[in-house]
Amino acid sequence: MGIEVLVNDAIVSSNHTVCIVGGARVHADTISYVLPLVERFIAADSGADHLLAAGIFPAAVIGDMDSISKSARATFDVVIHHIPEQDTTDFEKTLSRVDAPVVLAMGLTGGRMDHTLAVLNVLARYRDRAVILLDETDLCFVAPEGETRVDAPIGTRMSLMPLADCRVSVQGLRWSFEDQDMHPIGFISSSNEIAGDVVIQAEGPLLVTLPMAHLSSALQAVVRA
Repeated sequence: MGIEVLVNDAIVSSNHTVCIVGGARVHADTISYVLPLVERFIAADSGADHLLAAGIFPAAVIGDMDSISKSARATFDVVIHHIPEQDTTDFEKTLSRVDAPVVLAMGLTGGRMDHTLAVLNVLARYRDRAVILLDETDLCFVAPEGETRVDAPIGTRMSLMPLADCRVSVQGLRWSFEDQDMHPIGFISSSNEIAGDVVIQAEGPLLVTLPMAHLSSALQAVVRA
């Protein structure tokens, strides 16, 4: 799609789940919630300030360094990787230099809407990566190509939102459907509800949204065979 989406020249490599923290709103409780699941934290530019406040030393701070505070810059100086180019966002600069089986990402939604839309753009283009975007309320991930199973309680809210042209079949929702064309300005499935064993067949970048309380279900769903 014009941009290489494989990890090249990785700055951080891990065999376990890692977490990227951006500079948008992050609740301290959200960091505490994922702490037992994460081997390493990586800051995207001013996400370093959230980690400084939480007392967490990141494996790396990556970005164009236009918004990190002086105190975070001084504290984390030895792990700062300045990427000055302006063709990509700090999130993409960071994600493309992290090699891990699963990436959690927080501090990337809320505030400026254009920033949130840019993050969704990255998720769509990096859909071969297992990335879960989360905040204090919800989480979302792009369904792996082919079959995705989601194990969450009946009654759980789930939305399926296409980020580009998609062809989707889903079982186990209150409003299931078969072999459906989906598009951002066409058919979508917002505020649906789990009614049984959810099985999604998707061709194209399909965003799955769940409440944050079901992070464990999302982690199982995104793990590639």
